[in-house]
Amino acid sequence: MTAVTLTARALLLDMDGTLVNSDAVVERCWREWAERHGLDVADVLRVVHGRQGYATMAALLPDRPMAVNHAENAEMLARETADTEGVVPVEGAPEFLAALADGPHALVTSADASLARARMDAAALPMPEVRITAECVSASKPDPEGFLKGAAELGFAPADCVVFEDSEAGIAAGFAAGMRVVGVGPRAEAFGPTAYAPTLEAVRVLREADGTFTLRVG
Repeated sequence: MTAVTLTARALLLDMDGTLVNSDAVVERCWREWAERHGLDVADVLRVVHGRQGYATMAALLPDRPMAVNHAENAEMLARETADTEGVVPVEGAPEFLAALADGPHALVTSADASLARARMDAAALPMPEVRITAECVSASKPDPEGFLKGAAELGFAPADCVVFEDSEAGIAAGFAAGMRVVGVGPRAEAFGPTAYAPTLEAVRVLREADGTFTLRVG
């Protein structure tokens, strides 16, 4: 995609794949889960990114009771929270977050609060003050609930917000919320974001005198 300039009043940030590279942990944990359930690992890894674990399980095992998915998801969250080996910041994430420090932004993640804290700490990234985690919503991405709650918490209309996302489910959620989406990382470009950045090093953030963000992407 060519370079794009966007303006926004507030930014809504996914975590995994967008700010934090946690692919090593995700692949370890979900590979074991796939093998235990006799599923193709590649098929599982195509679905898992961006969703809450129970939603991934429901998509892959549609005939299984949802209560079982929620129970296994709790176990998966505990395992992922304890495993931070290989968790690192996405290239450019420290500088990107530093540029947002005084402006309205929120974390909107499918991780629960404990997992979000563990991964942001492991990547040595500052945690945004406003956080919409798994406990805050009733539906997983690609449902737009999380992004709409993030915008409301910051006090801005959806049209005034720009989402940063890496996954198909997350990009779909951002668009469903009526927001523009910057796709970050190797997964994102295929899902038609408004603008695309291979890493956050390709995003320049300017804060205007009226508080508006100007984003130069690409």
